Amino acid sequence: METNIGELKKIAKLIREDIIKTGRDCDVGVHLGGNLTIAEIMAVLFFGVANLDPTNVNWKDRDRIILSKGHGNVALSSAMARRGFFPLAELEKFDTFNSMLSMHIDKHRMPGVEISSGSLGHGLNIAVGAALGARMDHAQWKTYCVISDGELMEGSTWEALMSAGHFKLENLTAIVDRNGFTIEGDTEECMRLEPLAAKFEAFNWFVIEVDGHDIEELINAFEAPSGDHKPKMIIANTVKGRGIPSLEGKASSHFFKIDADEANDALAIIEAEK
Repeated sequence: METNIGELKKIAKLIREDIIKTGRDCDVGVHLGGNLTIAEIMAVLFFGVANLDPTNVNWKDRDRIILSKGHGNVALSSAMARRGFFPLAELEKFDTFNSMLSMHIDKHRMPGVEISSGSLGHGLNIAVGAALGARMDHAQWKTYCVISDGELMEGSTWEALMSAGHFKLENLTAIVDRNGFTIEGDTEECMRLEPLAAKFEAFNWFVIEVDGHDIEELINAFEAPSGDHKPKMIIANTVKGRGIPSLEGKASSHFFKIDADEANDALAIIEAEK
């Protein structure tokens, strides 16, 4: 897919707007903070990097996009709807009875989704299996997996990291949403993760650290050759709650019912940036 930086920036803003509107209109609220962190990542994956066919969700040669942090389903749903997997109007029914879009990802209801997720620590393991399967089939498709920094506290994630490095899965790219917070607070206070890049490198990954809200940096990271048949790890430094000034950089934004006035103020700020 041809890369157009300007268009990707517009799509990322539309995804961010969709997240805020859904947070405003959903009766119980949504995981605002962790959805707003990945707007640019979703835009780049679905519109700039991955080889997909929304009209044929079971196409065997499609790239696999696995969102391990399943509480980011609003951002994923927005990106997939805008890519053509299902109508954008489905977002208006987010997390309502019989809706295809639930608070966490349900592959049995949501066309084009690779896995159900929400229980953290499983996505990268599945992505490793997918990448191994592609190698066994001599297939050219790639696997992309978005994980949260919080699930780096799960032992199963590190087993997957070790396996990917050992098997030299150069067809696998993982993206860490490094916003620095879990629902319980600062990651470095809950369970220290740093020095994160050095740890990934020790597990035989090729590591690139970027501003997770910078489209150009993300594109360059995805396109950079990993070399020596290594899997690629993109550490995307992001801001929890990005786009809503009162929530930015706060653990409290993890799950939040935003009122209409605050949501509309945030939307006005984003609109002014266009």
